[in-house]
Amino acid sequence: MDEKILLDEMYTGLKPFLKVLGWDVLTVEDVGLKGTQDQSVIEYAVRSGLTLVTQDEKIAALARLKGMPYVLVG
Repeated sequence: MDEKILLDEMYTGLKPFLKVLGWDVLTVEDVGLKGTQDQSVIEYAVRSGLTLVTQDEKIAALARLKGMPYVLVG
């Protein structure tokens, strides 16, 4: 799979399951962004060409404004 995803803090536990399915997965903890501001997470995802997976509507709104790919799980 070519798509790379970045899991927001609440979805860190999904990483092993998604990797088994063949996804290229990072978590905010993996990249040293656990507990940081949403803007820092967005900037990292944009620079790295990652799709963000989150349930946080605020960070999803920031992603939308930046025109980056994201999945808002509700």
